[in-house]
Amino acid sequence: MRNKAMNSFSSYENLKALREKSESNRLKDNRNHEVLYFHKTDDPYSHLTIQFIDKLKEEYSIDLVPVLVGGENPEALHEPDLYEKHCLEDVKRISPYYGIEFNGVSYPETPLVNKANSILASTEPNNFIEIAKKVSLHLWANDEEELSKLQRQFNAPMNKVKEVLSKGNKIRNDCNYYFGSAFYYEKELYWGVDRLNYLEERLTELGAKKTSSNESIAPLSIKAPEKLNSDKLLNLTYYPSLNSPYTFISAKRVKQLKKDYPINLITRPVLPMLMRMMAIPAYKAKYFLSDAAREGRKYDHEIKEIFSPIGKPARKAYSLFPEIDKHSKGFEYIDALLKASFQDGVNIGEDSFLENLVTEIGLSWNEIKTHLNTTNWKKVLDDNVKDMYQGNCWGVPSFKITNADGSDPYYIWGQDRMWLLKEEIFKRIENT
Repeated sequence: MRNKAMNSFSSYENLKALREKSESNRLKDNRNHEVLYFHKTDDPYSHLTIQFIDKLKEEYSIDLVPVLVGGENPEALHEPDLYEKHCLEDVKRISPYYGIEFNGVSYPETPLVNKANSILASTEPNNFIEIAKKVSLHLWANDEEELSKLQRQFNAPMNKVKEVLSKGNKIRNDCNYYFGSAFYYEKELYWGVDRLNYLEERLTELGAKKTSSNESIAPLSIKAPEKLNSDKLLNLTYYPSLNSPYTFISAKRVKQLKKDYPINLITRPVLPMLMRMMAIPAYKAKYFLSDAAREGRKYDHEIKEIFSPIGKPARKAYSLFPEIDKHSKGFEYIDALLKASFQDGVNIGEDSFLENLVTEIGLSWNEIKTHLNTTNWKKVLDDNVKDMYQGNCWGVPSFKITNADGSDPYYIWGQDRMWLLKEEIFKRIENT
């Protein structure tokens, strides 16, 4: 049942059919292109995303409907304290590359958030974006005086605020989403500036583009070259798991990064979140898989047939990792396991599969198989998780850059930030 659901969520054929049906219904109902935008006042990503909405409206014939939302759905939020720290740090890191100023050093206090929500809960949709940008600027600057000035013009009582936030959360939940800073258009979700390109592509295909510009709404201004040569090596630690579609789509680029950049690749696998007792609700799993699938198509590493390795198959495969890694084949082994699970639809827990794989990567099955179903791997993976958590990372894939001696660690969570890895490596190499 898990495999069937995962394949359904990631299927490109299902996505195309859904889009065709949605567009047919839109035309039948004579509706404009309506895009919902979920805005959360104290969400750092919302501060970044809202800066590009005017441009989105200028470039496309859409009805942009802002939806003010409150707290995230708790069941979809793992490690909430780490999550908040991560969001703040991530937006501080990436904002300059989008040409956006973000000076938030900590999350705003509750009274200021209440002021911000009071202002926006009384704002009409046609000027919501304009006011929300001002509110966000003052909120993250902890400027109570400026927020109070705005509140004298726009001021909803707390019962009204609660009503608006509750309604917004219901709309967001009914769209099968759980955070702020996301767009929803005709049965499909697009999270923040990282996914604006997909919304643009879809609207362009439907003829909603108003201009002849080929530039994306939120282009990155990056300095790192495609390839970098240097005698100096940095360490890049890669934290994959065997049940993660995002890990699968990152593996090809990790391999390419090793070819193109002066890095020593260290592979430190961790248990999947489900095997770390982190429940993932069905709507979140659906978004993960559908989103990872479109990212895989973007990077020419498509998810095809899935066979989830959760449980015994993963444990068996992990049991061989420490010995295989001693032979400097750790990444190659994990990469092949991911391909089997997310492209070939193979049960990686079969002894015959593992024997063939070990042989294909140039190792002796007779030597390696003595480690099958042993338990040494558990401490190895547990240590890997602990190290990953040191960098405020709990999900996969995560990454760590250090100098050759292991000093000055720089952690990143997510395949979305692999471009930032290159920026950090380039910066360190250029500054030596």
